[in-house]
Amino acid sequence: MYVIGKREFMSLFKGVKSLIVIAILLVTSYYSAKFANFLLSGIELSAKEAENIHTVGLLGLLLLLGQLFITGLSHDTINRETHERTMRFLVTRTSRTSIVLGKFLGIWLFWFICLIISFLIISMFAQKIDIFIFSQTMSLVTYQISLTILLSVLIPKPGFTMFLGIVLGLSFPILGLWVVFTSNVWVSWTKFFTPFYYLEREDFSFLVIFIVAGIMLFFANFIFKRREC
Repeated sequence: MYVIGKREFMSLFKGVKSLIVIAILLVTSYYSAKFANFLLSGIELSAKEAENIHTVGLLGLLLLLGQLFITGLSHDTINRETHERTMRFLVTRTSRTSIVLGKFLGIWLFWFICLIISFLIISMFAQKIDIFIFSQTMSLVTYQISLTILLSVLIPKPGFTMFLGIVLGLSFPILGLWVVFTSNVWVSWTKFFTPFYYLEREDFSFLVIFIVAGIMLFFANFIFKRREC
């Protein structure tokens, strides 16, 4: 599991797309934190909102485009191995559960390091690191990674997951925010399966997101173990 995770982690740092995404994260973190005081002078905010204004750019970016970034980089994390027939070699060396968990661990560590660096940049202007907001952000990213792995298991063709990843990355935040605030009783219940419902609350409800992500990862592993390579 750890070898697979290490390989996935290192491969993410080598790609051009990964470097572009990292650059977008760091640039957004820097300039949103740098001009946070300017926003404070032009917008009337509550004390809590003003306290966290330095992170608004990064959080907005991940809420709107985080799923697009993650699926763009890792949409084929499982089905690429199956399509290229390298999965047969992996399953002879380790269990299928170790493959899924290793892939998840490698992708998760990549984003963990990216966010740690982003929050360190923000801390230069905010003079602190808000552990609560960082934990909320990691719960969102964990959910998005688990969803990406589940799609890569469900869909065998990497080309199709790339297309679906773009569609999902653009539509998911719009639909997710809509079901949170809609009064339509036929769809409002789905908000409990989206991270946005828990992130809008100012308590530890975001921990439920980790549970939902774990459930998706469980189903990904369950399906993968019953699929031919």
